[in-house]
Amino acid sequence: MGSDTESKSVDPVEALKLIPPEPTKEAQFKPIQITSGSKVYVSKDNEYRLAEILALHKKKGKPVYYVHYVEFNKRLDEWIDESKIDVHRPMFLPKPTTSKKDVKKQLRKKVVKRGAAAASASASASASASASVSLTPESQSQSKSQTHTPKPGGEDEMDLDDLNVQGIVREGEELSREDEIEKLRTSGSMAQTSTHELAKIRNFTNVIIGNHEVEPWYFSPYPIELTEEDNLYICDFTLSYFGSRKQFERFRSKCTLKHPPGNEIYRDDVVSFFEIDGRKQRTWCRNLCLLSKLFLDHKTLYYDVDPFLFYCMTRRDELGHHLVGYFSKEKESADAYNVACILTLPQYQRLGYGKLLIQFSYELSKKEGKVGSPEKPLSDLGLLSYRAYWAETISVLLIENGTTDVSIDEISQMTSMTTTDILHTLQTLNMLKYYKGQHIICLTDQIMENYEKLKKKKKHTLSSDKLIWKPPVFTASQLRFGW
Repeated sequence: MGSDTESKSVDPVEALKLIPPEPTKEAQFKPIQITSGSKVYVSKDNEYRLAEILALHKKKGKPVYYVHYVEFNKRLDEWIDESKIDVHRPMFLPKPTTSKKDVKKQLRKKVVKRGAAAASASASASASASASVSLTPESQSQSKSQTHTPKPGGEDEMDLDDLNVQGIVREGEELSREDEIEKLRTSGSMAQTSTHELAKIRNFTNVIIGNHEVEPWYFSPYPIELTEEDNLYICDFTLSYFGSRKQFERFRSKCTLKHPPGNEIYRDDVVSFFEIDGRKQRTWCRNLCLLSKLFLDHKTLYYDVDPFLFYCMTRRDELGHHLVGYFSKEKESADAYNVACILTLPQYQRLGYGKLLIQFSYELSKKEGKVGSPEKPLSDLGLLSYRAYWAETISVLLIENGTTDVSIDEISQMTSMTTTDILHTLQTLNMLKYYKGQHIICLTDQIMENYEKLKKKKKHTLSSDKLIWKPPVFTASQLRFGW
């Protein structure tokens, strides 16, 4: 699959900074001189890496620094203390920002240029209008044919290179902060397009979920008093959160809930699925959103969980049903999304549970008799998971049916996937060929090899016969949310 990150040219000076210089005997700076935006060398995994200081804070009376390791994924950002910073290697101060006066001057220049461009455009338009009056009918037709060249194959041919499967906001189409909030509140969408509006500093070092200790990836707006503690304790049944182990253990000794507070709509030998209404179980669903925000960067968190249904996948043992992952779904989606937010908890990732979540979302769409697609934009891991699921589903369908003589619409009806997602997948797998004026589907050698490998793995799949569920129907009053 293609990478979603663009290759950027690195400044030669910045490239040299990535190579740690030899330390000097005397300290080159004092920790008190460190400011936000400075770059210092930090000890990480027994080597020194260049890191940018994003924030400074005092935790239990001692200074701590939130750092981003240059040229590394944002998920590795973390809080460190002074002992990790190497003061015997140089510190790079942040570049000075332009003053307000310079910004105003630049804005004035842009306004003047735009005015001149608009004047010249109107002049050229009037000139072309006057010129078009003197054209004969023949010359008019010739000029039209020169300016408009139809695509070969007629107007029905799709531009397959412009399929916006990820739903990325194009330049010039960004929403203002007010418009974005209004869209989120009216549509029930959980997607966050202006990521700079979210807090970018991770506020916890470790999170204990049941018997698992995991390292969070991103910021989540838990109560601020909990951020002073070293660990965050979360009950994996109620998703209640605590700052001390003593509080957590006392709560667990009295807790009676053994599964998510909803209806169990699917069960097999490996997993179960529960359906939870955000309106009926507000506290539990809000706790779930807080937990998921620790591992999702592109979703915004609002406490209005009423517009959503939450489908939680669990594993059973002698203690009860432990949460593995979930996806949320709008009760009424104007854009026909069948998933709003999807997450597999880190301790269960890379075990095939993500595909089970995706498969279950499409099983619900089949029951509803609709096609669906996940809400865009997807996270990086979410996009990879969906691409893998789409590729596997389409390949198995074509190979096991023994024919490629099916239309895109027929594949859509059988899988409940949208035609855009199907076309994108076929094009990515190089399975779509243009032959004698039409697109045809071909099975490549690579697809056949992947299918043979898949058969040998024998991964667990869901059985539609074990799904006991009817599409919920909501009245107008039930869809009226009190914002």
